Amino acid sequence: MQTALQLLVTTLQIGAVYILFSLGLTLVFGIMRVVNFVHGHFFAVSALMVGVLVPKVVATGLTIQSAYLIAAAAGILVSLFLALIVYKFGIARFLRDLEGGFILTMGLALVLDGVFLESFGGGVRSMPPIIEGNVTILGAVLTTQRLVLCVVAALLTGGLYWALSATKLGKALRAVAADHEAAMLQGIPYHGLALIGFLLAALMASLAGVLIAPVSIVTPTMGTDYLMKSFVAVVVGGMGSVPGAIVGALFIGVIEAVGGYFFDASTATIAMFVIVIFVLLFRPRGLIPHA
Repeated sequence: MQTALQLLVTTLQIGAVYILFSLGLTLVFGIMRVVNFVHGHFFAVSALMVGVLVPKVVATGLTIQSAYLIAAAAGILVSLFLALIVYKFGIARFLRDLEGGFILTMGLALVLDGVFLESFGGGVRSMPPIIEGNVTILGAVLTTQRLVLCVVAALLTGGLYWALSATKLGKALRAVAADHEAAMLQGIPYHGLALIGFLLAALMASLAGVLIAPVSIVTPTMGTDYLMKSFVAVVVGGMGSVPGAIVGALFIGVIEAVGGYFFDASTATIAMFVIVIFVLLFRPRGLIPHA
């Protein structure tokens, strides 16, 4: 029972981070028909900013909690600024161009890898605990920090899903993703919404980055690993499908938590890709395909 509960919390924490990441990835594909390989860098730069700034802010005498909030805000702003530059000077020229967008974002990802390594160095960074102590639930001992971050990630995920499902902006984004020409005929400004959608996707990735930074090793190349696994999530769930991205991300969370506990990370990753092969064979459009 204790092991099952710990695995459940781990699954929810990992899954919530992957949901935030995957929602942004599938949102960009749904609206722009662009496979965005730079998405992982929006995630990585926010985590890197947290890893770099927290020790420096703590050195000024502030508490680590205050330092984390300041660093997280800075990381999100830097991520959004980077996303704005990428969109204005790159993505905007390749909207609905799958091949052009693929080549562009792949090239930008390689360039940003070099920029991050030069700017942040190749070493790994870790943070001291933001919240000390443990919590016991039904006999299972969990770190308070992981539990709090899990709850925050789940609340952010729920809020973003509600915004995409119930608000006027969310409905407009979904309408553009379903049929951008029909949406334009109804007076929806496609290019303006494309920019908003891209920045919203970057916000999701940056939120995932600042949430994972305190409980993971931060490196300049960490975005690539999360990007590949999130691609798995959106392919399994269905490219362009918001519910599919959530289901796929939870699928990744279950495999990483359970497979990593009973076997090892490499075995869990291999199992992940084997399952993807079977999904593509029998459900090529994913478990919950985009309408």
